[in-house]
Amino acid sequence: MAETVDIRLDRILSSKVTPAKTLTETISEDHVISVLETSSIDGGDEFPGERNPQDRWLPITESRNGTTLRAAFHLLCSGIGYQALLLPIAFISLGWSWGIISLSLAFSWQLYTTWLLVNLHEPSPQNGIRFTRYLHLSIVAFGEKLGKLLGLFPTMYLSTGTCIVFIITGGSIMELLFQIICDDDLGCKAKALTGPQWFLLFMCIAIFAAQFFPNLNSLAVVSAIGSIAVVFYCFLLWVMSVDKGRVHDPVKTGGDDDGSGFRHVLNGFGIIALAFKGHNLVLEIQGTIPTNRKKPSRKSMWRGVIIAYLLIAMCMYPIAIVGYWAYENKVYPNLGILTSFINLHRKSTSKLLTGAICLAAIIHYLCAYQIYAMPALDNFERIYVTKKNKRCPRWVRSAIKILFGGFTYFVSVALPFLPSLGLFIGSLVMPLTLVYPCMMWVVVKKPVRFSMMWCINVGLGVLGVVFCGVCAGGALWSLIVDGLDANFFKPK
Repeated sequence: MAETVDIRLDRILSSKVTPAKTLTETISEDHVISVLETSSIDGGDEFPGERNPQDRWLPITESRNGTTLRAAFHLLCSGIGYQALLLPIAFISLGWSWGIISLSLAFSWQLYTTWLLVNLHEPSPQNGIRFTRYLHLSIVAFGEKLGKLLGLFPTMYLSTGTCIVFIITGGSIMELLFQIICDDDLGCKAKALTGPQWFLLFMCIAIFAAQFFPNLNSLAVVSAIGSIAVVFYCFLLWVMSVDKGRVHDPVKTGGDDDGSGFRHVLNGFGIIALAFKGHNLVLEIQGTIPTNRKKPSRKSMWRGVIIAYLLIAMCMYPIAIVGYWAYENKVYPNLGILTSFINLHRKSTSKLLTGAICLAAIIHYLCAYQIYAMPALDNFERIYVTKKNKRCPRWVRSAIKILFGGFTYFVSVALPFLPSLGLFIGSLVMPLTLVYPCMMWVVVKKPVRFSMMWCINVGLGVLGVVFCGVCAGGALWSLIVDGLDANFFKPK
């Protein structure tokens, strides 16, 4: 008969064990995980109690019925942000060769760090321990104080901050769609909403939709819709740009006497690196997939990653290459190739087609908002669950979502220029994508010193720190030289 053993990591912490026998010696009592491990002569395959009982009440780990396809939808919907529309701008300063090389290196590097995270989710599949939140893994790897210091701000910014940016960009595209529908009708344009009202409309739709999806796994349908939408508008943008041909007489930039050329190169590298998103959600998404000894979750998750990244590459490479070929220096900093296509080809393109592109972009941002909001909502619900030791009632969960929506809306109106700071702030949190997975692999997996995996991860970690610092310096340099239109509480 199977023997069930309750293993509590706080007991492990208090016992004398060698570092090689525990991965969680640095974790505090606030992050204790209860793990039930099945042991029998036959070697049981399932982990019936693989979760902390409280995990069953939290939105990220409430449901573990995920599949490879659902994971692929989550990754694809969250993996392409508005920065992907700015990729042609990076090619302006880098040129064809370095632009394609940089995009390929960034794609490979981030795919590799995703592979690291997928395997770190279950560092020891035999014991059933799973790290379903990025901050938790950071604390386990780096210790409580350093782990929180390194992981708390990036994870919260990439969750809450991304939702704020979605409100700003989504509201702006809603206004653009309204202008396309109105065209030259002055009476229609007179009924246009203000900037804060467009933001409010986007936020209300997002929070209303969120009420129907209690956990991350239930968002599979939303992620599928968002994935279809992002592939659709990316496809239309580059295909229609090819059909329209190159824009004649592109605007020429000035000389590089003030060092602007080097500054733009640094910013180009940063734009390419930030075009790939979603590393802060990899562990959470994998946490929705069931696991056992014969079929650990990493196998299903990795198949989902491959599917998603193939589609992401099919979207990003044409957007970057065709966008640079078609518009050159006429790619607008605001929404990039989307704004360029609509402004330059609106008169020669059917209103239905341009409207469909904008509508698909809005749908994608609404769907991605749901996924990026989950870590923040999970943290708020954890506070309630920890204090009350019971599941959040439906009204509390709804109230949390409404309050979160109100907060993101307030910040979007207060700081409508936040996307202009995206390159600088994004460079500061970029280590979460490029550096931390490599360092966590070395600490948790403990590869032999100077072995191939040790050298690769330490080398990429050091290179990533330097790269992030250089990108942050370039972005700050641009803010100092070009200035920042800090229009507090005045969305345009």
